[in-house]
Amino acid sequence: MAVGVCLERSLATPLAVLAIFKAGGVFLPLDPSYPADRLAFMLAETAAPVLISQAGLLGLFPGFTGTPLLLESLDEEIAGEPGDAPAVDLDPLDLAYLIYTSGSTGRPKGIAMTQRALANLVAFHQAGSTGAEERTLQFSPLSFDVCFQEIFSTWAAGGTLVMVSDADRRDPVALLRVLEEERVTRLFLPFVALDHLAETAERLEARPSRLREVITAGEQLRSTEAIAGFFRRLGDCALENHYGPSELHAVTACRLPGDPGEWAPLPPIGRPILNIRLYVLDPYGRPAPVGVPGEIFLGGAQMARGYLGRPDLTADRFLPDPLGGDSGERLYRSGDLGRWLPDGNVEFLGRVDLQVKVRGFRIELGEIEAVLAGHPGVREAVVAAPEIGGLKRLVAWVVPAGEAPESSGLKRFLEDRLPEYMVPGHFVMLEALPLSATGKVDRRALPVPDGSRAGEAELVPPRTPLEELMAEIWMEVLSAGRVGIHDNFWDLGGHSLLATKVLARVNDAFGVELPLQALFRSPTIASFTEAIGEALMQEEEG
Repeated sequence: MAVGVCLERSLATPLAVLAIFKAGGVFLPLDPSYPADRLAFMLAETAAPVLISQAGLLGLFPGFTGTPLLLESLDEEIAGEPGDAPAVDLDPLDLAYLIYTSGSTGRPKGIAMTQRALANLVAFHQAGSTGAEERTLQFSPLSFDVCFQEIFSTWAAGGTLVMVSDADRRDPVALLRVLEEERVTRLFLPFVALDHLAETAERLEARPSRLREVITAGEQLRSTEAIAGFFRRLGDCALENHYGPSELHAVTACRLPGDPGEWAPLPPIGRPILNIRLYVLDPYGRPAPVGVPGEIFLGGAQMARGYLGRPDLTADRFLPDPLGGDSGERLYRSGDLGRWLPDGNVEFLGRVDLQVKVRGFRIELGEIEAVLAGHPGVREAVVAAPEIGGLKRLVAWVVPAGEAPESSGLKRFLEDRLPEYMVPGHFVMLEALPLSATGKVDRRALPVPDGSRAGEAELVPPRTPLEELMAEIWMEVLSAGRVGIHDNFWDLGGHSLLATKVLARVNDAFGVELPLQALFRSPTIASFTEAIGEALMQEEEG
């Protein structure tokens, strides 16, 4: 039985997951930031009869006909229940959770993960655990499968799980404070968040004194100057690079050795972990020699059952294993390219299809394209994730069906139907999509935007030295050619991680620390400079 969980971040979130597992249920994470239509689809497809939520979030589920368990009245609901653990007999292949990822057809797909997979993952972490001394920050949202590593590997070792508010987890200044005050020893972060944390730590000369292990996953790790400097200052803190699709969770690990200043710019993804099989195969299904690129195929104890209600897609990605597994074993075709290195590690080389990872999130570009094509003002659309200003950013190229729709309108259309991380920050209008000689879209010929405003409204230039300085900061962070004082930071492609860069530069320029929410409340240069002025006045008066 699937049990939906839609809660604001608090201690109740991991406890809800634990309660579902102890009762033998199947955990279904429902992120309250997702559009209501997406949440309704997930509830309907899983036929979840129970929803654990809060009174203020119940409006997200107007069509739910099952039993809601509200956090505010939960004590009354369970008052008459026994205090002993339920007598539940679970099989290793029983489902543990259902987690949804982007789907190439425009329909998200639910990955059905087993109890065996979760148990194997915890066993892998136990081998290197520091036991009761471990204090792990619970950083990942429940809709991101890394949360299971954070929660259950810590509890299984007898360690302490440190909760962090949603506001603090998005603000690297606040996050550094939490790491120090809560004496955190272990931290899971995607690469981009780690890089921002390292940059902030360098600027503030901060050093989380108890941190002993940082594990990064979700996107390709780069050993930037900021990250190398961060770990050099930490001294005895290890950086471990994990790789794995959600269909198997983490499957390889590489603990970076030696002097951080000598780490490879793109470190390898490592060797297979406990009970995992990894093959690099050529186009004919034969093992590729060391050093020769091929597609990564995966098998072993952490294999998902497949995709819920999608036997066709399951059969396409989960294949019989002809390479030494037991009878009935399967391999997952990852779509990732890699190669074996002479030292036994695997190097990640990219994708064979249109799936991308942006800010740690796995995204099927086809899903965004399918939703965007549903806009009445769009005739054709292509989405990609080029690198702009050193970061991958989602861009949509649109051929209008008539009069060109405004970028802001397209963005709102997508925000009503897709999670925030899947909404492009840039929209480029074209008379026609460039085609190759074979008649397919030539993605390499698509003009990459420079981050400039779309030009839908008159650009109002800066009027004061303060606005001029803020415009320079915005153009640098957003990789924009020009901005006006009434342009919206978020409409120009901004997101929370770029916002932290703006706040860091504001602190350098004015010596004032503003919270991340300040940029949400004041998203234009005109309004944000007023917020800076108010903060400076308060400091003078204080």
